[in-house]
Amino acid sequence: MLLPPLGHDEYATLLAEVVAESMPRLFAVVQEVGDREDGWVAAWGLAFDDRAEVVPYGRGVRMSLPSAENALRYFGRGGGVRASLHWIGS
Repeated sequence: MLLPPLGHDEYATLLAEVVAESMPRLFAVVQEVGDREDGWVAAWGLAFDDRAEVVPYGRGVRMSLPSAENALRYFGRGGGVRASLHWIGS
């Protein structure tokens, strides 16, 4: 049995729910040196349920990783530079 088509408002509400349920979380990868000496955004990312997409700020290669936390190994290089995740809107 076919259901009657949704009205415009009902359809818009349904789509809004689908968007909200599938929305990735936005994060920044921040690099820091010293004890509060300097810090900068090294990359931006989108965390999905099954992966994270990371785009370096400026030049670099986009990465698809198993999780946002995996980005830290690429941006937390030696020489006193450490990396951390900063979740946007959390």
